Amino acid sequence: MKRTRRGFARLLGAGFAAAMLPAPLRAGEAKSRAAARVVVVGGGFGGATVARYLKLGAPELEVTLVEPGDRFVTCPMSNAVLGGIRSMGSITHPYRHLAALGVKHVRALAEALDLDARDVVLAGGDRLRWDRLIVSPGIEFDYSAIDGAGIDGAGVAERLPHAWKAGAQTELLARKIQAMRPGGLFVMSIPDNPYRCPPGPYERASLVADYFRQHNPTAKILLLDAKDSFTKQALFEEAWAQRYPGMIERLAGADGARLTGVAAAAGSFVTEFDEFRADVGNLIPPQRAPALLRSAGLDEGRGWCEVHPATFESRVAPGVHVVGDAINANPMPKSAFAANNQAKACAAAVIAALEGSAPPPALLVNTCYSLAGADYGISIAGVYRAVDGQFVPMDGSVGTSPVGAPAEIRAREARYAYEWYEAIVRDTFG
Repeated sequence: MKRTRRGFARLLGAGFAAAMLPAPLRAGEAKSRAAARVVVVGGGFGGATVARYLKLGAPELEVTLVEPGDRFVTCPMSNAVLGGIRSMGSITHPYRHLAALGVKHVRALAEALDLDARDVVLAGGDRLRWDRLIVSPGIEFDYSAIDGAGIDGAGVAERLPHAWKAGAQTELLARKIQAMRPGGLFVMSIPDNPYRCPPGPYERASLVADYFRQHNPTAKILLLDAKDSFTKQALFEEAWAQRYPGMIERLAGADGARLTGVAAAAGSFVTEFDEFRADVGNLIPPQRAPALLRSAGLDEGRGWCEVHPATFESRVAPGVHVVGDAINANPMPKSAFAANNQAKACAAAVIAALEGSAPPPALLVNTCYSLAGADYGISIAGVYRAVDGQFVPMDGSVGTSPVGAPAEIRAREARYAYEWYEAIVRDTFG
């Protein structure tokens, strides 16, 4: 049977998820599981997915999601908001469908993890006891690495918004882009690896350029990139040459583009050899696992958490699982699709552990679509498995869409990107 690319993408979503879930339990096993308490911290693509799939795979489990908000604004497609292609409402998703499955939603901030007591400490002092804990809090910005940005970036994010956590920052940066003077300069600083969504800055540059092409055609974009090369580089540069000739300039780490400091009030970015003043500045800081995990020692002082690939259980804290951007899953990137797939494997492993059985084999998938224009898409995909405690790409499984593809292929890839987004938010948030 011939399988279309669209059909394959759907297989990598719901079909793979179903294959990861264990068979229904026998009645005697269900009774012991019914008393188990699983607490999930973080309501993004990792946390919401694992909470949903725990209830789908074991409805009798007590699953509690700790997340302060009542809805989630996705980083995927937030660059399309900056480019005027999508609305904020279209990337905002409520948690009410998880509640319909029986997931308890505690709208509070998790302030600490008491691993000895097996408690999550909430803001205000309340505690949640857990038998299994799953944490997926995303990333934290390390502003301390940038001279002039302060320890926590207070004030800097208003002047030089990151928009790397979608929501109010996305709206702020969109307003600044729309209000930029004719012929002005948009400057984006890009950190060294690892960071959330490796191709995200280059998609953003593309979609901001798409907006400028229509509304501010003499504007310029300057990318100060700490790296010498980046994912999908040939594909993005091809798009820039075709669609935005002369508008986007990228300086690499080898060119002295590593950011050393900022003067936020002046809109200035300071590199190893120069200073650049922006009309609109987009400062994407270096990133690490959030303090919630680091203060509990889950990162072992390394900045990112190490896990067992087959189960996503912490290497240093039995009974604690970590999924999503906070872990080191190299070569698997920090992406929404990766977090969603990791969460499904983790849910299956937790259910198996509560049964006292071995976890099912985890086959992990990442597909990353990027838009270089409203009707111009490019992609990269990979399949990974756990081998000797490492994440290993399967032979021949990693590939990108081809350089030099005709316009109809790029338009098709853009449609796939929109369809992928609708599929993954349904799969994550129900």
